Amino acid sequence: MGCVFSMPEDRRAAAERMPMTRETSFIEKMKKTGRNIVVFYGSQTGTAEEFANRLSKDAQRYGMKGMAADPEEYDMCELSRLSEIDNSLAIFCMATYGEGDPTDNAQDFYDWLQEHDGELDGVNYTVFALGNKTYEHYNAMGVYVDKRLEELGAKRVFDLGMGDDDGNLEEDFVTWREQFWPAMCEHFGVEASGEDSSIRQYELKEHNDINMNKVYTGELGRLKSFDIQKPPFDSKNPFLAPVTVNRKLNKAGDRYLMHLELDITGSKMRYDSGDHVAVYPTNDTTIVTKLGQVLGVDLDTVISLNNLDEESNKKHPFPCPTTYRTALTHYLDIMHPPRTNVLYELAQYATDIKDQENMRKMASSSPEGKALYQSFVLEDHRNILAILEDIPSLRPPIDHLCELLPRLQARYYSIASSSKVHPNSIHVCAVLVEYTTRTGRLTKGVATNWLKNKVAGDNGHKSIVPMYIRKSQFRLPFKASNPVIMIGPGTGIAPFIGFVQERGWLKEQGKEVGETVLYFGCRHKNEDYLYQEELEEAEKKGVITQLNVAFSRDQEQKVYVQHLLRANKEDLWRQIHKDNAHIYICGDARNMARDVQTAFYEIIEELGGVTRAQATDYIKKLMTKGRYSQDVWS
Repeated sequence: MGCVFSMPEDRRAAAERMPMTRETSFIEKMKKTGRNIVVFYGSQTGTAEEFANRLSKDAQRYGMKGMAADPEEYDMCELSRLSEIDNSLAIFCMATYGEGDPTDNAQDFYDWLQEHDGELDGVNYTVFALGNKTYEHYNAMGVYVDKRLEELGAKRVFDLGMGDDDGNLEEDFVTWREQFWPAMCEHFGVEASGEDSSIRQYELKEHNDINMNKVYTGELGRLKSFDIQKPPFDSKNPFLAPVTVNRKLNKAGDRYLMHLELDITGSKMRYDSGDHVAVYPTNDTTIVTKLGQVLGVDLDTVISLNNLDEESNKKHPFPCPTTYRTALTHYLDIMHPPRTNVLYELAQYATDIKDQENMRKMASSSPEGKALYQSFVLEDHRNILAILEDIPSLRPPIDHLCELLPRLQARYYSIASSSKVHPNSIHVCAVLVEYTTRTGRLTKGVATNWLKNKVAGDNGHKSIVPMYIRKSQFRLPFKASNPVIMIGPGTGIAPFIGFVQERGWLKEQGKEVGETVLYFGCRHKNEDYLYQEELEEAEKKGVITQLNVAFSRDQEQKVYVQHLLRANKEDLWRQIHKDNAHIYICGDARNMARDVQTAFYEIIEELGGVTRAQATDYIKKLMTKGRYSQDVWS
């Protein structure tokens, strides 16, 4: 969701808090520790980082030594010195974010690549890109890094890998990796050691008599940061915002849509309409408790997992010391179907040989293994608990499981309010995720179920949400007199509620405000017409100059927002071509955003009297000028 540009304040603040003694030369570090492979990652949700760790661990099996590295922590100008190390190689696992942008931690590296024209002769590299085909700029960052490094003189030693999260990202990675290592062995003239056994990255330390004030209870950075809150608030130091409103938005139907208001008084945080709020959810306690029961452990044991590699910047996989219960509740993702490397490493603990074989098979790239993983893990939506329940001979040590599970990530929501009208309050609109899997298990979305239970309390008990604000490029035009065309079905309405509030406020200030047109879609008028009263009131006041609503299922033929766009084509063409209108699209990337874009192509083709190729180009130009913005998710 959303887009990111220059270094946000939270990153600058974090950089200022960093101790200066840190080694910023990855070359010196590699020389000192005898490593020849460095794996850089550009990661927003942790997947690229996970892949980078897997690749650096792989190197050991080939008699090489690797290290995973965050490009934000090192001086990337040093890349040209990589050739000083024999048989060296740089691998880049690069995710693409939003509208083809780099991830936050790769922004500086991206800027450096664009401005740099030095020589990278003698530098061996390969890139694995992570993205999602439903987005316009599929894998743009990985593709750019791959192409740019070659332009700067580096040598591509293996083909660019393309990972598609709309399909099966894990399978794409496993397939690429299985071809990559044999090619490297040939390139460097080394042989695999044949040791495919699991290599632990962390060792367990149990604390029996520790002062509980030194134990993490869910904080993400500084110990006790939840008790003593200090700005600036960012991803490592979220603000604990009390929930003041939590109400159901839809009147009927089988879905549950909610509206929450978070109080940010005293936080010094500022937001603009179109920004995102990032929230840190916690896992369902019943599932955490069940995991403890299945594995037969006392979840309140205080532990640390310490990195066996003393030189690593990452001392622990999550804040330590803490308890297993806290780790499984706050820090680890226990709800997503586990990736193949987790199954592979856990296989050794299955006492039934058949189970061992099946788990290893699922982690291989054989067609049979891929099909098994696809159906047993992905299509059946088995999380780690379901896997343990359905493979009774598998009882791994809990500390190894905690080492392997990915980190629980923040969830981003478009802010549904304007700071001009609500400076101390952030509004969120979300739909509850809940479904029954093929195995008959009820699966609940982590964040939306957690939010649903955040009761707005008056009786002294306050429900709180750890959060921070993430800047976006989804912005109202600088000139209020420019018309805006907003298209957002379902919860895609969220940022437009903020836009409408802001345009209303500007009008009250006596500013000249251009046409404000909204296209909203839902299933049934009497069920899920979100914010109906607020929108109709804004229309009555003339803040919304045109309110177009598509109720897809209230008649025989389905009607969607793109149908309404075509019905209003003359108006739209005038607004875009003559009046400098800005177009905003928010919601589902897979179908809606694509269908809407196609509708625009057709309108421009017909009324502009141009070819499809020219119409496509027309929209591309609008995007470049910032007049066609998308805030979409899949």
